[in-house]
Amino acid sequence: MTVPPAAPPAKTVLDLIGNTPMMEVTHIDTGPCRLFLKLESQNPGGSIKDRIGLSMIEAAEKSGDLPPGGTIVEATAGNTGLGLALVAAQKGYRLIIVVPDKMSQEKIFHLKALGAEVHLTRSDVTKGHPDYYQDVAERLAREIPGAWWANQFGNPANPDAHEHGTGPEVWAQMEEQVDAVVCGVGSGGTITGLGRFFARVSPATEMILADPEGSVLADYIETGTLGEGDGTWLVEGIGEDFIPPAADLSLVRRAYAIPDAEAFRTVRELLAREGVLAGSSTGTLVAAALRYCRAQTEAKRVVSFVCDSGNKYL
Repeated sequence: MTVPPAAPPAKTVLDLIGNTPMMEVTHIDTGPCRLFLKLESQNPGGSIKDRIGLSMIEAAEKSGDLPPGGTIVEATAGNTGLGLALVAAQKGYRLIIVVPDKMSQEKIFHLKALGAEVHLTRSDVTKGHPDYYQDVAERLAREIPGAWWANQFGNPANPDAHEHGTGPEVWAQMEEQVDAVVCGVGSGGTITGLGRFFARVSPATEMILADPEGSVLADYIETGTLGEGDGTWLVEGIGEDFIPPAADLSLVRRAYAIPDAEAFRTVRELLAREGVLAGSSTGTLVAAALRYCRAQTEAKRVVSFVCDSGNKYL
């Protein structure tokens, strides 16, 4: 067996963010298509959100919004908080994270171990309620002197991380042959950044939304009408009851609403058959990707993501 040359040692853990591996799904029926998964779980903080944690903090440093030793405040389903915590710990920032109380305990323990201050808030309320996690974070940022609100839902450095980082990586790894990309929407940065990149380099590439059943986004793509979400889905990190400001859904060609049961069944199958331990949102993405692949009548090359590791949901 020929062993490929290893990369030289990194100077810091932050140098290990990005350049994640890609693997093909070969033990699950993908119809006439080939399905590839980019293993974002291999980032040092364990998820795709490491990319935007670094991107948003570096942009705030450059603009002067985040001074040395400053305080960062953010609302998150957990993984963006972990990405920010990883970077904040290396750079010496105080970090305050607001999470809905349905988030996994493993994420909360990980955040605290990295030095973040964690505020739990209600997950049974929607945007505009004073206890909604994003509203709480925005309020804390106003009340704490000199604090910087990362605001992943409206921060342009979020989609920029994917337009200029994730997208070019996918394009190179797929040898510039990508027919469709399947993403979820939490803050909207991934689907927007990748959508912008592929609109520029490969306009024929379809952007596909994978959405938890109960979220308003898939129905909006299909009907153009914004309904009311019920907030009852159990999958973490994706699905919304509003359209995030960072999300450009005009780039999306089609959408699939995936029930929790299908997402959880799919992510268990991914572990049992492909050996990949992924989180619940990955189950939604892969389930949607499999629906898309199996519905095709010609061979296509489809990319989706292992957004984070399943060890946070055991």
